[in-house]
Amino acid sequence: MTALTTTDTSRALALQEDELIPVLQASLYPGANVNSIRMVLGYCKAAGLDPMQKPVHIVPMWDSKTSSMRDVVMPGIGLYRTQAVRSGECAGITEPEYGPDVTQGIGGQQITFPSWCRVTVKRRLSSGEIAEFTAKEFWLENYAIKGGKEKSIAPNAMWTKRPYGQLAKCAEAQALRRAFPELGSQPTSDETIIDPSDVTPRVVRAAEVIDVPDTEPADLLAAIDAAQTVEALNALKPRIRTLPADLRAEITDAAKQRAQQIRDAQTPEATDDPI
Repeated sequence: MTALTTTDTSRALALQEDELIPVLQASLYPGANVNSIRMVLGYCKAAGLDPMQKPVHIVPMWDSKTSSMRDVVMPGIGLYRTQAVRSGECAGITEPEYGPDVTQGIGGQQITFPSWCRVTVKRRLSSGEIAEFTAKEFWLENYAIKGGKEKSIAPNAMWTKRPYGQLAKCAEAQALRRAFPELGSQPTSDETIIDPSDVTPRVVRAAEVIDVPDTEPADLLAAIDAAQTVEALNALKPRIRTLPADLRAEITDAAKQRAQQIRDAQTPEATDDPI
């Protein structure tokens, strides 16, 4: 087990599986089935990771052989960030730099997105020199398409709502991969393009780390868009509160915007703001 992963056995993994599964179901993976959480625990145990830090995501993918969705465990970009910091050699990560905006019709919907994003990861070499590793990623080569059996090239809910944020994570993961190739090469949950005809993620670039979108935020955004009443939005509060702070703030804003749209379409009576 390398220092880049962890130096001690996770305290969480020391618990009995039947003790840990309900904790993960109620906190980090709400709604996930038991077998999927067992896959998470198996992954973390093999890699010496702490499951309570949510280093991996449970990603539903369409399996054409069974004509159904099944869960796949994939690392998140947070895992690569953590490993880079634990190496003691990460000397910083730049803010994302974006190319010009493009507005284009894709899969029957109009979307505005940055043409590319560039991120640089700095690594302190054994000589003491600071080396820079830059990745430039293009939106059209990275965006995730809608999953399921329907044939579609349209971006999924997360890439539609967060075209800048999602592409920035792709560029950062690529830069981390270049700076710290020993971290691994498994795709992460934001950079993978889901091919609805196959359960296997379609990776544009060979042997690259990619990050697949977190399905819970995407599902929540879809539920917010579909809500017809403020009460329906309020019912989403418990799920929104389980999200990381940055995503929680963004999805809360989306819920408030949807609530205002609902009020504008109704009579002047207004209910309390959701969230």
